[in-house]
Amino acid sequence: MRDAVIVEAVRTPVGRRKGTLAGVHPVDLSARVLTALAERSGIDPELVDDVVWGCVSQVGEQSWNIARNAVLAAGWPESVPGTSIDRQCGSSQQALHFAAAAVVSGQCDVVVAGGVEAMTRVPMGSSVGHDVGTPFGPQVLARYAGVEGVTPGPLPFNQGVGAELIARRYGFGRTQLDEYALASHAKAAAAQDAGLFVDEIVPVPLDGGGVFDADEGIRRDTSLAKLGELPTPFRPDGVVTAGSASQISDGSAAMLVTTSEKARELGLTPIARVHATALAAADPVLMLTAPMPATVKVLAKAGLGIDDIGVFEVNEAFAPVPLAWLKDTGADPERVNPRGGAIALGHPLGGSGARLMTTLLGAMRTGGHRYGLQTMCEGGGMANATVLELLDA
Repeated sequence: MRDAVIVEAVRTPVGRRKGTLAGVHPVDLSARVLTALAERSGIDPELVDDVVWGCVSQVGEQSWNIARNAVLAAGWPESVPGTSIDRQCGSSQQALHFAAAAVVSGQCDVVVAGGVEAMTRVPMGSSVGHDVGTPFGPQVLARYAGVEGVTPGPLPFNQGVGAELIARRYGFGRTQLDEYALASHAKAAAAQDAGLFVDEIVPVPLDGGGVFDADEGIRRDTSLAKLGELPTPFRPDGVVTAGSASQISDGSAAMLVTTSEKARELGLTPIARVHATALAAADPVLMLTAPMPATVKVLAKAGLGIDDIGVFEVNEAFAPVPLAWLKDTGADPERVNPRGGAIALGHPLGGSGARLMTTLLGAMRTGGHRYGLQTMCEGGGMANATVLELLDA
C-alpha cells in the first residue's frame, strides 16, 4: 500500500502589509522556500514530479502560473513542472491534499506542495473590478437575493459580515473576541521568545543586505483596552474589529511529499504521514462555518475521536471562527493554536495552509503528539481538514 508522507516543511517569516517583505516579488518569495526545501531535505530537485502551489489572487505578479515561475526562479531544472491552484484561504492545504493523492495513486513519486501570497503587492480583490467584471453570475446573485449579509457590488459575500453573523448566532460578545485575539498574540510572542519557530523558518535575504527571519505581526504591546478602542468596520453595532481578524500579510511555505518507500530509497526521513483528508462546504453567506463539518468528516475517515488529537491548527480568519469551532467540537482549548494563529502571525492567503501545516508539524514534534489536525475556513463557504500522524512519536 502506497502512503503519503511529509519529509520536510519550511516557511518564510510572515510579513505585515507594507512591511519587510513588501519589496519581494511573490515569485522570488516562493523560490526562497523551494530552495530551502531542497537544501534542508537534500533532495535533487530534478526528482520532483510536480510543484502544486496555492495562490488566491492570481493576477498581476501572481498570474501566469506562479508555480512554474517559482520553479524557474529557484534555478530548478526546466524539466520540473508546476501548477497553481485556488481554494481561497485553504489553497496550500489543498495543495497538500493534491500532492498526497498524487503519490498515493502512483501518478507521482515526489511532489512539492505549498503556496504564497504577497498581499502588499497584490491586494485582496485585485482580480475583481468594474473593468473585468464580477465572478458571481446572475444566477448566483438571484439565488441569494434578499439574504441577510449579501450586499450589492462585485463581491456580494463578505467574510467580515459572515464573522459578525457567526458571532451573533453563537452569542459571542466584543470582549470575548478581544480576549481571544489578545491570547493569540500572547501565545505567538511566547513561542517566538522560546525559539519555537526557528526550525520552521527560512530567512529571506533583503535587497541592500540583511535578512528577514522573524514574524513581524505579533503585537506585544496590545491590551484589551487598546483592542476595545478599535472600530467595527463590518457592522456599526458589530463586535468584529481589525484586532479580532487575521492580518493582511506576505509569506510563503512549502512541504516535500513522497511515499515511505520512496523516502527510504532516497535516504530521506519522513516527519509525518498524511493520515486522512476531507473537504466540506456550507452556507456561503456565513462563509466560515465549514471547518466544523470538515472536522467531523476527517475524524470519521481517520477513525479517531476529537480527544485523540494532540494539537489542532484552526485558522484564525476571525476570532468567531475558532470559538465557534471549539463550541461545536468540544475540543480542548489548550490544544488549539498553541503557538498563536493568524490574528497574531498573519494570513498570507495562498500560503497560509502550508504555513499552518509547518507550524503544526513543529508543535507535534515538540510535544510528541501522535496526531494533529488542521482545518481552515475558505471563501465561498468551504473548508479543508487534514489529520497528520507523527512517525517518530
